[in-house]
Amino acid sequence: MSKLYVTLLGKSVRRIARLRGNGSALPGLFVEHIDPNFIRDILSKLPQGVIVISGTNGKTTTAKMVVELLESQGLTVFTNRTGSNFTRGVAAALLADVDLRGKLHADIAVLELDEAHATHFVYAIQPKYSLILNVLRDQLDRFGEIDYTTNLLRTIVEQTTTAVVLNREDRRIADLAKDTRGAEVHYFGLDESLLRVFPSDDNLRGETPKPRAQVPADVTLDSFSDNRASFTLGTTHMEVSLKLNGIYNVYNAAAALAVVRSVLKDTIDIPKLTKALENVTPAFGRGESFTIEQQKLELILVKNPSGFRLGLQSFLSPGVATMIAINDNYADGRDMSWLWDVDFRSLAKEGVSQVSGVRGYDMALRLQYDDVSVDNVETKIGKALKRFISNNSDKPMRIYCTYTAMLEIRRALRKSTYVEHIA
Repeated sequence: MSKLYVTLLGKSVRRIARLRGNGSALPGLFVEHIDPNFIRDILSKLPQGVIVISGTNGKTTTAKMVVELLESQGLTVFTNRTGSNFTRGVAAALLADVDLRGKLHADIAVLELDEAHATHFVYAIQPKYSLILNVLRDQLDRFGEIDYTTNLLRTIVEQTTTAVVLNREDRRIADLAKDTRGAEVHYFGLDESLLRVFPSDDNLRGETPKPRAQVPADVTLDSFSDNRASFTLGTTHMEVSLKLNGIYNVYNAAAALAVVRSVLKDTIDIPKLTKALENVTPAFGRGESFTIEQQKLELILVKNPSGFRLGLQSFLSPGVATMIAINDNYADGRDMSWLWDVDFRSLAKEGVSQVSGVRGYDMALRLQYDDVSVDNVETKIGKALKRFISNNSDKPMRIYCTYTAMLEIRRALRKSTYVEHIA
């Protein structure tokens, strides 16, 4: 089947899906079915290849940073910006960007990929560069224990041809350096004073942490306070003021800088890089902010204990109304037992105004065990959101939500405020 025919059909399905408000990955699922080599044939022609970003936490925001940093250096970048990090999400994003002949006008691709789907992708298309962020217990129904997830990430490292960038402070990730097959190895890391702020999966459960890898980092996060952060890139020191919310995003910035440095090496324009990093805004649903009835409403994506813990630590402030929406659809992970590994006591003083989602009552029960009061439980997200906004129109609002709950909330918010459409 010709690429012209495949592309025309795929773009038609994409247009219909958008009109019907269906998921962003549906057109990709369709085009993968009629042309299994669609992604490979297009991306293999990019002059500077593909960067794959994977790991448990931070893929979407880190990918967004990498894209904007590379663009600041004059590169044209393709990416799967919806956060749909299965291969069908990549195919759907390609349909939006390719011309009718199936040609992608870009220098390099930056793709965030789910750990399991990345293993299939890298066998079809070997990435020139990969960035492995972390490994944490997440979606236990899909991945099982943490060593299995590490093995999935190992496959990405093995298939990377030019440079691998690893998290020095996550020993399971740092140990993947021995699995490269000729690719350079680079690291991003933390000043020792910050290690306690970003605990590994072992630290979260009181296990004996693996010793820190004794290797130099290409990029180091040296310090941060509020929205100010300082980094060291080789011998260059950077001071930046970030628009990104959340302490975890500060460390993600170090990861983004490290992979950009591995691609561009000494040709980086530091002033342009600094300006670009300072202008990066949150990826959708990851600290994204809206205005509702003259009040600020923030969406915070949560999907595992570490992410939820850091979200609570980053965004808690007095006088903010809180809603939590927990779904257990496939994209969220079916197993919600991880909620019992999160300490919710920081919410006890203010309480939670609204709990919702398919697993709303499970969430309410979990909060009860930490003595956090809950004003209302409503499993239907649209109805719960309307009640939450109505009851809290006099104060800032914040919603912690799983992935599919976040998508539903964004759709509902379009009725009352501007919500950026993600192609």
